[in-house]
Amino acid sequence: MITFHGLTKRYGDRIAVDGLTCEIASGRVTGVLGPNGAGKSTTMRMLLGLDAPSAGRALIDGRPYAALRHPLREVGALLDARAVHPGLTARAHLLALARGNGIAARRVEEVLETVGLARVARRRVGTFSLGMSQRLGIAGALLGDPRVLVLDEPVNGLDPDGVRWIRRLMRSLAGEGRAVLVSSHLMSEMQETADHLIVLGRGRLIADAPLGEIIARSTGNSVRVRTPRAAELVTALTGAGMQVRWTAPEELRVTGAPIERIGLLAHEAGVPLHELSPRTASLEHAYLELTASSVAYAAPTPDTVPAAEAWGRS
Repeated sequence: MITFHGLTKRYGDRIAVDGLTCEIASGRVTGVLGPNGAGKSTTMRMLLGLDAPSAGRALIDGRPYAALRHPLREVGALLDARAVHPGLTARAHLLALARGNGIAARRVEEVLETVGLARVARRRVGTFSLGMSQRLGIAGALLGDPRVLVLDEPVNGLDPDGVRWIRRLMRSLAGEGRAVLVSSHLMSEMQETADHLIVLGRGRLIADAPLGEIIARSTGNSVRVRTPRAAELVTALTGAGMQVRWTAPEELRVTGAPIERIGLLAHEAGVPLHELSPRTASLEHAYLELTASSVAYAAPTPDTVPAAEAWGRS
């Protein structure tokens, strides 16, 4: 388990992480989300002893990283896939990590096989693509067979097959009872992978809840209704305090009520229904709502006509 108690990091007048308190439980994949500058990477760096907190604590199974006797056996981490000497081969890099942490050399071969790099183990890392480097970084994180894994943007550079592979790997590791903490800007991938979410904004905790609960809170959840007597149904629904939006001449999008309530009101009004179906919000929609006021580097919304096209008309 990972525990943060009032974790704070200041850089001069700027607060990168502001009193973060939460737990990352074992047996599940916990996603950490947030806009650029939200404090995600800084939090991970403090957890791994790379940055010192200004206040508070970051603990792994009740101990700070510096107190772990064999760190690689207790926590595996991937923060920067390119942070490997380019002249080393993949096998040599992992062997160096293994020897420094008292890990048997045979484990190197096992993790190379696990991440799909066995056939290129003798290639120099400097020749690797970003996706291959990510796989090597994940191999390093798995080397000590740790109970805790911390992965910062692990899908960067991976092709679709690699993305599916890392998704399955993380879920498999969590299924073995490990704590898996992963950050990503890919909302669709996080929706497929995470069980629980930690959402940060401007260094502060915005949400700490199961994935399904965060999506359920979103205003993007709605009910699609199709009826030939839409105007009559609009009157009934708005009279009951529901929010109704026309999406087609005979189609409505209703928010603010469960599907059963909408069906009952239609029945009471004598309005026939051709469709009554729920529309669940995406994680992206829920995330953008949560972080709307926490975006540090917001650009103006582009005009509907692209700039290049507009210039061509001038």
